[in-house]
Amino acid sequence: MDDLALLELAADLAARAGAAILAVRARGFAVERKDDRSPVTEADRAAEALIVAGLRAAAPEIPVIAEEEVAGGRITAPSAQYWLVDPLDGTREFAAGREGFVVNIGLVRNGRALLGVVGVPSTGEIFGAIAGHGAWKQDAAGRRAITTRPQPADGLVVLASRSHGDVPRLEAFLAGRSVARVEKYGSALKICRLAEGAADLYPRFGRTMEWDTCAPQAVLEAAGGSVRTMDGTRLGYGKPGWENPDFVCAGRD
Repeated sequence: MDDLALLELAADLAARAGAAILAVRARGFAVERKDDRSPVTEADRAAEALIVAGLRAAAPEIPVIAEEEVAGGRITAPSAQYWLVDPLDGTREFAAGREGFVVNIGLVRNGRALLGVVGVPSTGEIFGAIAGHGAWKQDAAGRRAITTRPQPADGLVVLASRSHGDVPRLEAFLAGRSVARVEKYGSALKICRLAEGAADLYPRFGRTMEWDTCAPQAVLEAAGGSVRTMDGTRLGYGKPGWENPDFVCAGRD
């Protein structure tokens, strides 16, 4: 399969996983805790099973690294190319009855987030991109190209984590910048809002995993933005334990 076909495969699986997540929400669910105390639900597991089965059936040559499989002890070594799957990013948002949860399916090639799809089950939005081919958003109005925006004259719209915010570090980071307002979101939806030009900056302090960032990073970079570590290096992939350092997402690189 070429990259365009892989992107469409991921978009289809993200839509189907979103439907499975909404079906679980409609009938009710229990919230459990993993070993790291993060929440997990039937919706996480159902969505992941659907996605990984679809990826492995359609492209068996590409390894799949999926959050719940890793939590269950399935360890796959990094390779030149692999999928990263977060079947329900924003489980806290989902469990709280809010709308800010997403499905992330990203493809890494040679340490870079090459391709990504982010589905938003509660709104029906799907974001997709391949490096060098631009980014798009699909919703009830159809599919259209998206791009980041220049910094507004009245100041930056900054996005922050609803559940994992570090207010002192955020305030220190923003000191001296022209900021119009700070808005709080859950999940990788924040990065997609930068990609479509609805916000400008998202600094992230604290633990994240590669499956949290690969798909939305591909979307943001293809739309004209950047995801960089605090030393200015592009966020890369294949790190020990799949764990990311702190990073900053910007609407314009």
